[in-house]
This record gives sequence, C-alpha cells and structure tokens, in this order.
Amino acid sequence: MEKLGSFSGGLKLAGHKKRSTQTAIRKIPLSKTLVLPLQQHIGEASDPIVSVGDKVLKGQKIARADGHVSVYLHAPSSGTITAIDQQPIPHPSGLSALCITLETDGEDRWLERPTIADFTTLSSHEIRQSIRQAGIVGLGGAGFPSFIKLNPGIHHTVETLIINGVECEPYITCDDMLMRERADGILDGVEIIRYALRVKNCVIAIEDNKPEAIAAMKLALAARPSIVDTEVVAVPTRYPAGSEKQLIQVVTGKQVPSHGLPIDLGIVCHNIGTTYAIARAIKHGEPLISRIVTVTGKYVTNPGNFEVLFGTPMHELLAYCDTQRQPNEPFILGGPMMGYNLSNDQLPVTKTANCILVGVEDSAPAAEPMPCIRCGECATVCPVNLLPQQLYWHARAKDLEKTREYNLFDCIECGCCSYVCPSKIPLVHYYRFAKTEIMTAEQEAKKADAARIRHDNRQERQDLEKKEKEERQRQRKLALAASKAAKEKKAAEEAKKAAEQGPVEADSKPEQDGQDSDKTDKAELLRQRKLEFAAARAEKEKKTAGDAPAEASSKAEQGGQDAAKEDKAELLRKRKLEFAAARAAKENKATEDAPAEAGSKAKQDDQDADKKEKAEKLRLRKLEFAAARAAKENKAVEEKPAKADSTAEATTTDKKEP
Repeated sequence: MEKLGSFSGGLKLAGHKKRSTQTAIRKIPLSKTLVLPLQQHIGEASDPIVSVGDKVLKGQKIARADGHVSVYLHAPSSGTITAIDQQPIPHPSGLSALCITLETDGEDRWLERPTIADFTTLSSHEIRQSIRQAGIVGLGGAGFPSFIKLNPGIHHTVETLIINGVECEPYITCDDMLMRERADGILDGVEIIRYALRVKNCVIAIEDNKPEAIAAMKLALAARPSIVDTEVVAVPTRYPAGSEKQLIQVVTGKQVPSHGLPIDLGIVCHNIGTTYAIARAIKHGEPLISRIVTVTGKYVTNPGNFEVLFGTPMHELLAYCDTQRQPNEPFILGGPMMGYNLSNDQLPVTKTANCILVGVEDSAPAAEPMPCIRCGECATVCPVNLLPQQLYWHARAKDLEKTREYNLFDCIECGCCSYVCPSKIPLVHYYRFAKTEIMTAEQEAKKADAARIRHDNRQERQDLEKKEKEERQRQRKLALAASKAAKEKKAAEEAKKAAEQGPVEADSKPEQDGQDSDKTDKAELLRQRKLEFAAARAEKEKKTAGDAPAEASSKAEQGGQDAAKEDKAELLRKRKLEFAAARAAKENKATEDAPAEAGSKAKQDDQDADKKEKAEKLRLRKLEFAAARAAKENKAVEEKPAKADSTAEATTTDKKEP
C-alpha cells in the first residue's frame, strides 16, 4: 500500500471502547413481541404482503420493496401477525409510522433456506437481486440499500473496493467485535462483492486503535490464498475518518468532488457489517433479520455487543444489560457525535441502530446556547472545508438559498463544529433543519409541478374530448340531414310515379309493398266488372219487365178487375226496379270515385284506409244483396205473366163454352 493520504480538520477524541469489548458477542432472549417499522432504510418504505392473523416463519418475507430505492422486510422469528398500524419509531421527530407487529411463538422456526455452494454460477444481476430480496442495507448508520452500490452502470468502471472497518465514533464497537470473531464470514462477503463488481483491488481499512481486529483480519486473509489483490490497511485514528469521503481521501489520496459520488472516481465503499450480511444472504440464504448492537455507557452495568433481532423493544435490551436508568431519562441512539436523544425505551431496534448509549463519560451538564463569538474553531475542525459559521447564520435566518451557496449538502453532520463550539451552539441541528426545509420545499415544488402538469393534461384532454364530441354531433347532424333528404327524394319519386300511373295505381298504396299493390288492383278490377255485370243484368231485367206488363195488361183488360190489380202491382215493380237501377248507378259512381280518395287518404293515415276498406266491403255486400234481390223480383215477375196468361186462357174458355 502506498503512503496514506489525509483530510483537513477532524478531531482526536477519547474512544471509550474498552467497556464494551471485554466480552464476546451475545444473543439476547427472544422477545414475545416484535415491532417492525416498514421504513428502516433510505428510500421508499416497504409495502406489507401479510395480513393480521397470518402465521409466518423465521426469514419469511412480510413486506416487499416499493420503488427502486427500497428493499424487502422479513420476519425475524416465527409467530403470528397481530397488527399492521401506526406506532412510534426511533426517530428524532418522535413521530409514528406504519409497523407490522409479530407475536412470536417461541419456536423460532426457520423458513426453508436455499444455499449456494458456488456463487460464481450466478450473474451479477442475480447477486444484486438476491441482496435486495434479502433486505440488506448499509449497516454503518446510513441505511442505503446495498444492491444499488453493486450496480455501477455502463458509464462507470470500479477500480477499487474499500471495506470500511474504521468505526471512528467513540463508544461504538460492533464492527470491531464482528471483525475479531467473524473474520472468515467477512472475507466471504468480500469475494462476493468483488465478483459482482468485477473489481480486482480491495482494501480493508481499519482504524489503528483496533489492533485485535487488524490481527484477526490479517490472519484470516493469510489463510485464504484464493483472495488476491486484497490487503488490510490500518488508518490513523482521527474522527471522522470513517466517513466515506474522508476514508477515500485517506486510502487513495483522491478527493470526491462536491455533489459527487465515490463511483465518479471508480471507487465503491461497503461497511464491515454490510459485507458480512451479504455473505450470509448469498451463501446461506439468510435474509437480514438481526444485527450487532453495542450497549454501553456509564449507567450500563453489563455493557457489550449483542446480536439483536429487529423489532426487539429497546427496554428489554437495556434490562438484559442491567442498565441503571430512570424512567423517561434520555439516552442516545448511535454515538455521542452523530446520534440523537430518545426518551421512550419502548421503541424497537431497527437496521440502522448500531449503538445504545446510556450516560456519556465526563459529559458536562446541558447548557443554554450563547451568542456566537466568531472564534472560527468550527471552520478549523470541519473535515469538508465548509464555513460552519456562515451556514449557521443563514440557516438561522431561514435564508435557504444562501445555505446552498455555501454547499450545505456537503456537510456530513459529523458534529465536530458543535463539539468545539465554546458557545455550545447546536450547529448540526441548524444544518439538519435547513436541509429538511430545502428538501421539503423541493418536494412541494415537485408536487406543484406534477399537479400543474396533471391539470394541463386534464384540460387538454377535456378540450380534446369536447372537440371530438362536437365533431361526432356534427357528423350525426350531417348523416341525419342526408337521410332525411334521401327519404324526401324517394317519397317525391314515388309520388311522381303514382301520379303518372293514375287513380287506380294511387289506390294501390305504393308506399307499402309492390305485391300487395298488384293484388289490390286486380281485386278492384274484378269488383268493377261484377258491378258492371250486375248493372247490365238489372237493365236487361228492366227491359224485360217493361214488355211483360204491357202484354199482361191487354190480357187483364179482358180479365176484369184482376187485370187492374195486376197493373197496379206491375207499376209498383217498375218503380222498384228503377229505384234499384238508380241506386246501383249511384253506388257505381261512388265506387269509381272511392279508389282515388282512398289512395290519397291512405298516404296520410293507415287507420282511415282500413276503415274505408271495411266500409267498401260492406257496400259490396249490400250491392250483391240488392242484385240478388233484383234477380228474385225479376223471377217473380216472369212467373206472374205466365200465371196471368193461364188465367186469361181459362176465362176465354169459360166465355166460349156457353
């Protein structure tokens, strides 16, 4: 390894690490109730895939990744899901979030786990997906999903892998003890990460105040000749050497640019705990369901490092360590520099909980902040070369644009400035406030832009729908007008044709059906012929009747009074015949006029046509009855002259006999 680099600023701090490294890593008893927040990492919270009352096994997925920057969540033990609701979570805000509550059954039964003998049979993509589904995030404190760091993209090439075992913050020793006791597992993770990134050079960086960990890692590495181009490097003890950008500057001498990422320099960093978790996931099929947590402080009787299942209530862990703490007395989650105070010990242990600190050694009583004296000590110790004093003034005045100008987001919130401030101003709190305000404003701006875009799209869609509706209505009107014009044209043509064909054709109802019209014409012609025949027959009968009375009268003159009576009867018969002939002629004329009237009216009203047809049938029956009656009377007339002749002959005979 070439000569190590350095970074500006920083602090030499008392470690206070020996208290928690005197005993090996221990497991605490299984808790009866585990509360699992869905938001345990940077990015989108996981989405539940279980319901209340479901039975689950240890290692079973209970929430899926929701979005790209997200990972899965698993059941730390076997049991029953009893609630999915809002519960308090370990966060400085003290707010609640959606959590899954698991009531353990005490059996701690594992789900069937797939094991992989040779991880080189997997592709880089398959390894990344396995790490994501195992729920692995950065265990150094940030909680960034680890699979994303294993995907540099087509535009970047990874030259160096740095495994971060520095653990620079006082009191925290979980990575130190992990390297001492599980060095082989860490090297398994190193091999898997190198294979996934296709990187040759690897550096395992450990702070030089951890000689036992350095020795354990070197010994394990020497026993693995298959791992080449990998070395263990001791870096000087100075806070915050464990910060990613500062560690890169120490190990490689390269400085990550402002607003840049390590991948821009061809470098990827992973924490010791994360590396070990990757090995357990790929080689043994174990998802991330627990972590090593340091419990220490001057009020902890039995400090040490403990393997704790996620969701375990903190008060059970503190009780197991025999912590002398008053109810609601504040404690620190994390280290004294970057951790934050909590007072509720009912909160669950999560993936980012690396230390619980109860009672800081030689800590001064909390004092009220005093005005800034512009001493400049904050700028001297800043490891990122910022101007903390200027950032403080602008953040306090809520001049957020100015804080951007002074590179607020380059601040790693290490707390060096607050530590050395003689006025005890909580500078980091102001920076966190300003960052939160800026990010909130950006989110609101994004939401407003999204809302505006949605409104514009909706307005555009409504305008388009309105135009389409108007066009459809116009097309319908045009189609209706065209249909109406076509009907009118057809009706005009049919009327013209009917007028050319005459009244008989008009009576045939041309608007209905051609065949029905022809049948009606034939029936009408036949009826007219019958009427003409009846009229002719009546006329003939009238002529015959006119000759018969004269002949009968001459005979009646000879017959006396009987002949006179017969003359009167004959006269009456004549009048009846004349009346019948006149009525037949009148009805015949009405019949000739009826078709034209019926034809015109049929076009207007079908019901009137039906009525007229019925009337016409009735009239025909009457005519037929009249014709039959006339024929009967004619027959009677013919019989009477014969009878009169026989009577006259008898009279003549009687006159001759004397």
